[in-house]
Amino acid sequence: MAADVVGSKPTSRPNFPPSKIPHPGLIVPVPRKTNASPAPDTVPPGSTPARLFAGTSGWVYATWKPGFYPATVAAKKFLEFYASQLTSVEVNYTFRALPTAKMIESWLAATPEHFRFSFKAPQRITHFKRLRECADDVAQFVESLDAVREAGRLGTLLFQLPPNFKADNDRLAAFLAALAPTTPPPIAFEFRHESWFTDATYEVLREYGAALCIAESDGLATPEVHTAASFTCFRLRRDGGYSAAEIKGFADRFAMLAEARDVYVYFKHEDEPTGALNAVAFLKRAVGLQR
Repeated sequence: MAADVVGSKPTSRPNFPPSKIPHPGLIVPVPRKTNASPAPDTVPPGSTPARLFAGTSGWVYATWKPGFYPATVAAKKFLEFYASQLTSVEVNYTFRALPTAKMIESWLAATPEHFRFSFKAPQRITHFKRLRECADDVAQFVESLDAVREAGRLGTLLFQLPPNFKADNDRLAAFLAALAPTTPPPIAFEFRHESWFTDATYEVLREYGAALCIAESDGLATPEVHTAASFTCFRLRRDGGYSAAEIKGFADRFAMLAEARDVYVYFKHEDEPTGALNAVAFLKRAVGLQR
């Protein structure tokens, strides 16, 4: 299992205090059949559709060598290389701890101007308080990302609810209503209980301009409903990755969506580089559609 630094599956990890988050180590993955794409070539900046952003949910994976990261790339240069291949990352680190100003500064310095950072909301909001009385927590979370927002590099804030959190549209509406006066960044909700997949939920999201995160895993698939006018996001989490034909289908469809809104696409991250390679293949196809 990959280290929970700025990626992997934080909801499956022990709850370490911020100061005790373990340093990532070298972990040998169990070989399995995947739909990984060939080793990447650099995607030229600005060559993909302007409103289409793609990547994975983290980048600190020594086990992505040499399939994604060249063997000679040092860990401190991982993000710089990652950003030469992909156009966005979903930062899962914020699920457990807020980033420091120094961390944010280094992330911005390592990535080009067109690169976008999305962030997962803290578990204190989504799992512990379960959207109740957490306006101050959200404000602190958003404030910690001010430098990213001011640089024009902020993607979405993902509020991923736990699988046992059943639909409560009154609570969802109250949460979003409390945030509305603050003009928050783009917000997306990933619901992991199927009771949320109703017109009533979609209407609440539309009312407050929040997106339904369209997530696909082996156990649950979110209906494709676009509730925010200016952006949408996809999380593609199927084990083993996606075939070339499936990636082509995603690129063709999402590039069309990106003609009218910002589209954020995040492939699954694991010890193997399958998701990163799928994301590179996706962007290459998107580049080809522009020619």
